Amino acid sequence: MPELPEVHTILQDLKQAGLLGCSIQKVLLYWPKTVAQPAASLFCRLLRHKQIIGLDRRGKYLILSLSQGYYLCIHLRMTGRLLLVDQATPEAPHVRLRLELDRGKALDYHDTRKFGRWHLTKNLEEVVGKIGPEPLSPNFTFENFWNRLHPRSRALKPLLLDQTFLAGLGNIYVDEALWQAQLHPLQSAHQLTLEQARHLYQAIRYVLKRGIESQGTTLGTGRSNYYRLDGTRGEHQTLLNIFRRTGEPCPRCGHLIERLVVAQRSTHICPYCQPKNPNLGH
Repeated sequence: MPELPEVHTILQDLKQAGLLGCSIQKVLLYWPKTVAQPAASLFCRLLRHKQIIGLDRRGKYLILSLSQGYYLCIHLRMTGRLLLVDQATPEAPHVRLRLELDRGKALDYHDTRKFGRWHLTKNLEEVVGKIGPEPLSPNFTFENFWNRLHPRSRALKPLLLDQTFLAGLGNIYVDEALWQAQLHPLQSAHQLTLEQARHLYQAIRYVLKRGIESQGTTLGTGRSNYYRLDGTRGEHQTLLNIFRRTGEPCPRCGHLIERLVVAQRSTHICPYCQPKNPNLGH
């Protein structure tokens, strides 16, 4: 969790909150392993007095371009959250890092399970260089997708989860896209026909755009779930067709949704709409 739509929403929230142009006055690091690079003490020292001059996203990474040629790359992993608060606000439980900004604001990084990582580098490619293409980029055509897909023998779900194949997809949106395209998660990529691949390409873009339009997916009410910068919930969970709906009727055919494990991930399918052997038909 957070996947492309959630990270994109946080990025837009940061822009709207006026983070662009702010200067980092002080770094308070409460869990040193949050910092992937450089060493924690150097990370804190280098960040001081840097100005935020750009805000972007690459896959599931938030990228803050800083003065003097630095990039701050933030990967939220499973439970990472960002909250913009007043500096006088006491740190909440599970805040691992705080950036005190000018204008009296602070950016708190909250991470219950401590899996998220922050990178400070002058070489952006060493952090994000191996990430696959952005699925919503206008440059990512169906022809690009087909050329990457059809030589692969991997099953569809682990392939789509692979960030070097395609950027930003995670468990939620892969399940939703495969259901939308009526494809089984264990079907091999190279077995797809041109028509099936086109349906998958369109489904991926559709579910990601819908996730962005509804400000991301907040599952449950726990504080380790995804929330926006101001602490409000996303709305996409109300639009999910298949994910975490085990035992409920499929919105398309009425058959009961089933749960299985693929690539060690909880996976949700309609056994009728997504037959394991598509050549057998229904």
